[in-house]
Amino acid sequence: MPIPSIAPYAMPTPDEVVGNAVSWPLVPSRSALLIHDMQRYFMSAYDNDREPASALIANIALLRDRCHALGIPVIYTMQPGDQHPSRRGILADFWGTGMSNGAQTEVIAELRPDDRDIQVTKWRYSAFQRTDLRELLSYYKRDHLMVTGVYAHMGCMLSAAEAFMSDIRPFLVLDATADFSREEHLMALNYVARRCGAVLTTDELMHRLDGADVRTTTAG
Repeated sequence: MPIPSIAPYAMPTPDEVVGNAVSWPLVPSRSALLIHDMQRYFMSAYDNDREPASALIANIALLRDRCHALGIPVIYTMQPGDQHPSRRGILADFWGTGMSNGAQTEVIAELRPDDRDIQVTKWRYSAFQRTDLRELLSYYKRDHLMVTGVYAHMGCMLSAAEAFMSDIRPFLVLDATADFSREEHLMALNYVARRCGAVLTTDELMHRLDGADVRTTTAG
């Protein structure tokens, strides 16, 4: 079942989001970047030359490149194609059989992962469900998680909430996420800001990362 077309909309602005309930610092040496479901199947619903998709792609690329330079782990989640009904489960009641194997499962060309990146197979909305994401973050001694990708009010918001419930501080990136609509995008941002994390812009995160020392990603 294809994702319905998503009408272009202007990215939300910081003044439309309630103030963060927390004032956590972002510590690069404790951070990881999550790039959530930026696959061709999901992005085909957008006009990638217009907002929000154009800003989404550009801002994720900025954060990914900065994290690569600093040795901050970059973790991609990707859903598999041709899921067996036993694995698809009741997700099929909402979204049908999902994507097919092949080109649909690939991350869009602008953000394609390389050998430095970690790839996680994802089965449900949250990136923590039925995956080893918690174990990966523990291995790399990371308890700050920058959350980017699609869709904001589904996988991104629920991944942020589950990070919070695992004592991992989530930072949902306002303009490096996108959604079905501006209203749903704002709902996700406001929920996270009030209840389970911090909402920051790409510029704010880049400013915090710009003062960081370059590090090697290790488990030690």
